[in-house]
Amino acid sequence: HLGPEIAQYSPNEPSQGAQRPILRFDGEAFRLKRTGELIRALLVLRLCAWPPLVNYGLTLLSWSRRLLGSRLSGALLRASVYGQFVAGETTAEVQGSVQRLQGLGLRPLLAVPTEEEPGTDRGGEAWYEGNLNAMLRCVDLSCGPPGSLPPQPAVMQLKVTALTSALLCKELTLRLREPGTSKELSPERFASTMESGKDLWISSLSPEQNQHLKASLSRFHRIAQYARSQGVRLLVDAEYTSLNPALTLFVSSLAVRWNCREEADEDGAPWVWNTYQAYLKDTYERLNQAAEAAEQKGLGFGVKLVRGAYLDSERAFAQHSKTADPTQPNYEATSRSYSRCLELMLGHVCRRGSRCQLMVASHNEESVHQAVKRMSELGIPPDGAVCFGQLLGMCDHVSLALGQAGYAIYKSIPYGSLDEVIPYLLRRAQENRSVLQGARREQGLLSQELLRRLSRRP
Repeated sequence: HLGPEIAQYSPNEPSQGAQRPILRFDGEAFRLKRTGELIRALLVLRLCAWPPLVNYGLTLLSWSRRLLGSRLSGALLRASVYGQFVAGETTAEVQGSVQRLQGLGLRPLLAVPTEEEPGTDRGGEAWYEGNLNAMLRCVDLSCGPPGSLPPQPAVMQLKVTALTSALLCKELTLRLREPGTSKELSPERFASTMESGKDLWISSLSPEQNQHLKASLSRFHRIAQYARSQGVRLLVDAEYTSLNPALTLFVSSLAVRWNCREEADEDGAPWVWNTYQAYLKDTYERLNQAAEAAEQKGLGFGVKLVRGAYLDSERAFAQHSKTADPTQPNYEATSRSYSRCLELMLGHVCRRGSRCQLMVASHNEESVHQAVKRMSELGIPPDGAVCFGQLLGMCDHVSLALGQAGYAIYKSIPYGSLDEVIPYLLRRAQENRSVLQGARREQGLLSQELLRRLSRRP
């Protein structure tokens, strides 16, 4: 319970208990979509629930290219999986997908499909600089076509391991877990280096790692600076627990520079957001500490709240390394953790208004209902400091219902060529295996709407 001290959002917002549209996730909103889109969604979701496709996707893709040829294989992918989950490859294709989403009351959350796996090192600064250039282009795409009004507010996803080595993140994480590192590895020190470009020497790192760290900080600063100049907010993804403390250090450093009051626009919303994974046991405590620290420093605080997608990998790593399992014991415990974190963040939104922002990133209908109910009770407007986020091509019966009711709902949209995006999609499918296999309700609603159209019922 959040208590009486946060009984309303602000004097300028609608009062508590204001009448809101009744949300029903019964598939009624599917009437907004074309029949071809419904058929494709039903076929693709059923296909993605087939474990061999998720587990051996790259092998199956290789065999399909050998048997059918690259052109026919590519055409089949574009008509199915690629078309369902990807915005397109060219600027025109991406802009067309974005406009179709906006016509349905949905907002784009563009994502560059690039990252580095733990234990790997792509080698050389050129790869990271190329990713930076791709992200700068993503900022431009997030703003919309030249001369058009950008979606408000414009946001994009950012993957830290696309701009810096996962090996460096692991080294920094190990260092952060040692006592007495607060001064050397402080967000304020990193923020100063980001902007000044001066050398930063971390005693536990080699000269090469320190040089790479300096180049990485420069890349973070350039993308944040350009995004701020274009009015685009950055939502930084969480990754593995072996990397996350370093990722949080980078995000906190960006927040010191870009979430301060001097950089705030008329809404006062933060420019850089971090992601918190409810399936980790310590998430509630870390989230609470981070929110309080941001408030004490007068910084804006933005959070994307997810259940988390690396469960199997985290448990396997903990077992292999003989360390404590950092994850919740089961799905029910994860859901309770998500609910607690959601209540915590809604409380901070009520106290701080637009200086604290939350994305409820979930395909779980109960979590969405909880958020909507509490927003109404607390007087938080549907298109204010709380928004919702889901993957393109999934959970559309929830997304469309939210959008039509006036809630701010974003769809995470990867884009790029087949060769760039398909491996990315397979990784996401492996991480979200339980979500894909649990999409039976959505498949049932899609079938129901298709049968209604075939029988020509009203």
